[in-house]
Amino acid sequence: MAEHLCPVWVGYLLASPLRKLLDNPENRLSPYVSKGMTVMDVGCAMGFFSIPMAEMVGPGGRVICIDLQEKMVQKLYRKAKKKNVQGSIEARVCRQDSLNVEDLSSAVDFVLAAAVIHEVPDAASFLAELFGVVKEGGKLLVIEPGGHVSEQDFNATVDAAVKCGFTVLERTGTRRRHQALFGKTSGK
Repeated sequence: MAEHLCPVWVGYLLASPLRKLLDNPENRLSPYVSKGMTVMDVGCAMGFFSIPMAEMVGPGGRVICIDLQEKMVQKLYRKAKKKNVQGSIEARVCRQDSLNVEDLSSAVDFVLAAAVIHEVPDAASFLAELFGVVKEGGKLLVIEPGGHVSEQDFNATVDAAVKCGFTVLERTGTRRRHQALFGKTSGK
């Protein structure tokens, strides 16, 4: 689903230990992810967030990892095996026009879309697909890099999510990052 495709070599940079010091996945996701949940990491790359999510959901949980690039998914599986969490990981390769999630209607407790929506040619369709997979009471966390995404563009993403049926629960940000938490509430 990418208009701009992140090169595989950048995946190594994104998964670096230095990044973990600056943006600890466990700290960022622990308010939303817990044992036994079904969660999704869209634009998972090599698993910077997916592997910690698998540790957080445990053996009774499930992490659906989606990326456009087969090589990213292969690297993710290798890393999951090293961390002994491969049993909780289900990786899928999406298409440019679909996330390949038709079988997941209202099945996911939490979706993470980190640094991915700005790469998608049709954000409204992308967000509509995500709305379809989120359970009633489930959440979507959108994080976009401030250096790549203007405040105006992030506002457009938030508006598109609301038009799809999501409710804005929280919105935060810094010069380096835009972030919004959405919920799927009854009647939507």
